[in-house]
Amino acid sequence: MPLDKPGLKAAILQIAQDFNDNDSIDGETAAEQFAEKLSTAIDVFVKTGTVNTTGTASAQTGTIS
Repeated sequence: MPLDKPGLKAAILQIAQDFNDNDSIDGETAAEQFAEKLSTAIDVFVKTGTVNTTGTASAQTGTIS
């Protein structure tokens, strides 16, 4: 399964919208929350990929998608 780029884009757009809709948050708190939400979105994105291998414990071949 390839990486889910549309899912990552949707998550980033949602984060931006959440911050756009919230005028009551201070800059430092906003930066911390943004970093947390973005790092979570990237973590989820990376975990959508798969690695397929064949071989033995000492000699692997395969593909990353």
